[in-house]
Amino acid sequence: MGFAVAAMKMVHRGYIVVLLVELLVFCSFMASSATSSNDMSTAILIRVDQSGNGDYGKIQDAIDAVPSNNSQLYFILVKPGTYREKIVVPADKPFITLSGTQASTTIITWGDGGEIFESPTLSILASDFVGRYLTIQNTFGTSGKAVAVRVSGDRAAFYNCRILSYQDTLLDDAGRHYYRNCYIEGATDFICGSAASLFEKCHLHSLSEGNGAITAQQRGSTSENTGFTFLGCKITGVGTPYLGRPWGPYSRVVFVLSFMSSAVQPQGWDDWGDSNKQSTVYYGEYKCYGPGANRTERVEWSRSLSSDEAVPFLTKEMIGGQGWLRPAPTHFMRGSSVIVEF
Repeated sequence: MGFAVAAMKMVHRGYIVVLLVELLVFCSFMASSATSSNDMSTAILIRVDQSGNGDYGKIQDAIDAVPSNNSQLYFILVKPGTYREKIVVPADKPFITLSGTQASTTIITWGDGGEIFESPTLSILASDFVGRYLTIQNTFGTSGKAVAVRVSGDRAAFYNCRILSYQDTLLDDAGRHYYRNCYIEGATDFICGSAASLFEKCHLHSLSEGNGAITAQQRGSTSENTGFTFLGCKITGVGTPYLGRPWGPYSRVVFVLSFMSSAVQPQGWDDWGDSNKQSTVYYGEYKCYGPGANRTERVEWSRSLSSDEAVPFLTKEMIGGQGWLRPAPTHFMRGSSVIVEF
């Protein structure tokens, strides 16, 4: 109470109401924290700025500052710049949002190649991660596997991000994931892994000058409820890429209501040299359009889905998104202060 009285004496009467509102928001937050450890409307704000005007100059240092096994939302705001870092979000640090303000000006870059799980520029091992307005790239080049982003935690979402490399760009490894308005670029198997993921309104661009595959999904059995769904996406390229090939015998990939440029290989799908997989994979298309969507020359073991068959791929139900996708926080905490805006 003494703090409130002292503060009121320092401001003009016209601002008393604003101060009271902020105090009420803070008190409401503290009260709700006592009853719920997962208040997703309020985040603890950490700023990363290479110029020295933030809390940290490196993104990894900001992640390291988040307590292990935290239950509160941490919002790490990354100011524009090129951050040359190899970053890991550990499994014991859930509920982190890593956000730039514009993907073209907030760039995370590294250049490791080789082993698929060791090369990523950014590795997400924790659950409930959100990435926003970032460019994440691996600059290793064209001579081997070079992952830009590895996502191995459950309930991860990326919005308005650019993910760039050449081979195995996005290792969509395990868990349920959501990508919206993202640009993903590569040449060979550049979206790969075992996850259950929905890509909505994303742009997939193939750098392959031949017929490298866009996807390599790794579903291993019919009991696994995993697969990649591309809803309302766009495919472009410099060569003639396949839509996908099977990393696992029961690989599942579906393109729905998506634009396919003339770059798409007319046969659409490849069996990766194993004809036995033709009878076990699930490769479908539904109401796609553009010159590359013509199914006249598609392999006979791919599917043109009916309206009923397409229903499970038209919503976020496959990833259970209604239960865990969260809006951006509306209030931010720094110490004991409530900040309504950045």
